[in-house]
Amino acid sequence: MSSQAASSASSLRPVPFSLLDLASIVEGSTPAVSFRHTLELARNAEKWGYNRFWLAEHHNMPGIASSATSVLIGHVAAGTNSIRVGSGGIMLPNHAPLAIAEQFGTLESLYPGRIDLGLGRAPGSDQAASRVLRRGLGAGGEDFPELLSELRSFFNPQSGSANSIVRAIPGEGLDIPIWLLGSSGFSAQLAGQLGLPFSFASHFAPDYLHAALELYRGNFKPSGALERPYAMIGVSVTAADTEEKAKRLATSQQQAFLNMIRGRFGQLPPPVDNMDELWTPYEKAALNKQFGFAVVGDKAQVKSRLQEIISETGADELIIASQIYDHQDRLRSFEIIAEIGNELRAIS
Repeated sequence: MSSQAASSASSLRPVPFSLLDLASIVEGSTPAVSFRHTLELARNAEKWGYNRFWLAEHHNMPGIASSATSVLIGHVAAGTNSIRVGSGGIMLPNHAPLAIAEQFGTLESLYPGRIDLGLGRAPGSDQAASRVLRRGLGAGGEDFPELLSELRSFFNPQSGSANSIVRAIPGEGLDIPIWLLGSSGFSAQLAGQLGLPFSFASHFAPDYLHAALELYRGNFKPSGALERPYAMIGVSVTAADTEEKAKRLATSQQQAFLNMIRGRFGQLPPPVDNMDELWTPYEKAALNKQFGFAVVGDKAQVKSRLQEIISETGADELIIASQIYDHQDRLRSFEIIAEIGNELRAIS
């Protein structure tokens, strides 16, 4: 599909909005509080009409509590009724495929028709944590295609698994949607070749978005999972009732990234009035580049930019990520975004 064709198609059909949560731990708080906030956010997301609620695997990060991703997915699914819940994603090279098949087979058995399995090949951690996680599993993600094939064979033994003696119970025979996630061309191309849905992490790798989409769509082969490409775009959005407030709220995420490039990892800091007091000109330029695809503003500004993104990318779905210090401000941001999504779908 050409970019022009994708753009035209996107304006003729509704585009669902979904939500990506990291169970952020803000300064002075605890993982227990983060989990309560995550569930409250998921319940509101369901009420507001979001399509999916995904959680991402990260390790050794003091500000992120979603390390035991499958467990947290179960917590959210148990506390909601209809919204799809899944991983955005599980970093497959960190795990034995059988364990993931069993975990998600359990989740799908408990919450049928509501579980998504999004998979990535990055470690979701630093090198030290990656070495501990992947002990005996290999050093990197080079074997991701083989791990993916093994995982899929546990769900569908008729596909010619080498593990015919070992079965995933529960898991075997269950139809759990598998997504490939990525921030480069590797997973985009593989998702296309396998005919799987693809989600691109443009909220932290904006420069490669269009190239990855071209690779995905250009390599797409229809499969039992999909007849045509289905691309979900990750977008970082901070919305508030005024532009000024939205810009201030966004400084928490900016500070978190600033601390990361300085080699300091901590909990999500409160917003500040003036980032120029914290960063150097070089750091400011790096952050502006990193957040060049981020959307920050009031409802009208966010709506306009999201319309542009849908049109420019031909996205089939948007998944919204946001790191906001105050829980009530975060709820309000996602409520505004949901209102925008409902308005856009009403005129599609």
